[in-house]
Amino acid sequence: MPKVFNDLKVGLDEDLETKLQSLFPDYISHQILRQSVDARRSRSPHFVYSVKVYGQGESPESLDLELEKIKSKEKPIIVGAGPAGLFAALRFVERGVSCVLLERGSEAQKRLKSINRHWRYGELNPEDNVCFGEGGAGLYSDGKLITRIKSPHIPYVMNRLVRFGAPAEIEYLANPHVGSDRIRRVIPKIREFLLANGCEIHFNCKVTDLIVDQSKQLQGVKTSTGKTFHSPFVVMATGHSAEDIFEILQQHKVQMTGKSFAMGLRVEHPQALINQLQYREAAEHPKLGAANYKITHHNPKDHVGVYSFCMCPGGYTISSGTEADSLVCNGMSNYHRNSPFANSALVVSINFDEWFESDDIFAGLKARRQLEQNAFQSVIQAGGKKELPAQKITDFLAKKSGDTLKTSSPSGVVPARLDQLLPSKMYEPLAEALEKFERKMPGFIGPLAQLHGVESRTSCPVRVDRDPKTYTSSSHKGLYPTGEGAGYAGGITSAAVDGIRIAESIISDLTSQAHQHELQTQ
Repeated sequence: MPKVFNDLKVGLDEDLETKLQSLFPDYISHQILRQSVDARRSRSPHFVYSVKVYGQGESPESLDLELEKIKSKEKPIIVGAGPAGLFAALRFVERGVSCVLLERGSEAQKRLKSINRHWRYGELNPEDNVCFGEGGAGLYSDGKLITRIKSPHIPYVMNRLVRFGAPAEIEYLANPHVGSDRIRRVIPKIREFLLANGCEIHFNCKVTDLIVDQSKQLQGVKTSTGKTFHSPFVVMATGHSAEDIFEILQQHKVQMTGKSFAMGLRVEHPQALINQLQYREAAEHPKLGAANYKITHHNPKDHVGVYSFCMCPGGYTISSGTEADSLVCNGMSNYHRNSPFANSALVVSINFDEWFESDDIFAGLKARRQLEQNAFQSVIQAGGKKELPAQKITDFLAKKSGDTLKTSSPSGVVPARLDQLLPSKMYEPLAEALEKFERKMPGFIGPLAQLHGVESRTSCPVRVDRDPKTYTSSSHKGLYPTGEGAGYAGGITSAAVDGIRIAESIISDLTSQAHQHELQTQ
């Protein structure tokens, strides 16, 4: 009978298979269930595994993730080809349900050209950029699959990504990532599968209005191409940056609420420094690769939290705005994480009720937009056009001007007073947190650390309310708010899982309708 070893510690110069043979004399093969690195300062860095070991006549069982198909004449509409929309579509076609997928941007290969023009020349395509287009924002965000949610759908997400070309280790690594270079090859393969299995896809097709009857039942959508699509099932998976969708929802009096979120800056260090801080004497060990980190600080007096987010080892700090008069930064890494820089968002939690005294549900969106516009103006004032505003971390804390450091950003940087750009309610907790982070990671604050502005798209400041069981809109039947843009996810994996939940809810309705039709015709 297979034996499972949990919390199995393996040194950097030890061999996992040799260790398993010593622990299990009948060893024939093994299956890694989970792998992580323990680099805590109380011990030398080492690997920690959960492993299932097989003896004579035993072999790993394949995970049965094949799905039962149903029959349906309805074709649900999915708005947005990010992870939530793509996995909703994937679930539909694997269950035998044809669907229509609408995306305001272009397919991945064409989208890359628009993004490169933005980075190189400052020419932004408002419909085709780092946030809009096939693959969503995750296409240019390292392909990080880390999630804090618990869901039975997570193995399905990882399994399907591997089927379409993602590295096999994402199914067991504690911090799985595909890499920006590889996720761009995975997404087109998902598209090809969808097209071959009953999904109709329209790119450069922006939704401009909803079709709603008098009973507030969705009947379809209107698009920028002039074409109208009809269905009583509309999955709204538009991502955290599609602000125009909220205006459409408001016009139809769809129920929404303001939501807490986070904003801040992105910090960049030499990767060699982060390796030294995290791995110490083992910093150059070939098995370890680029080190990452996760740091948090919570002030118990004002209950404001500051935390690292979307940490990109061996990565690049990138410009990722969606509007010509504003500026946003983000981070990405390729699969091998071989850039000489490491970067991470450092963001301040913004409690909606405490920060905004207004009843305006869009107060968070407006604050986000204002900060992004101010960031853009700081670049223009510095004589730039396409660059990111940057400030050495020591100058940020000293509240003074200074020169900038070398950067990984393909857009370049210009010097800016980020300490003045941030409102005091953000600057003060961030400055306090940086001092605390220095105590946890001595060297975090130093002459080689630089901040970039602004990290403002960590999550959506609006939630589109929905029923917790059926996932349909609280006010409009047939509208299914989904993923990050609706306020129900915070990354690729959680968004994909949410898309699957929505698809299964609609499939349940379709199955029930088909059963009722059979009873009526008998």
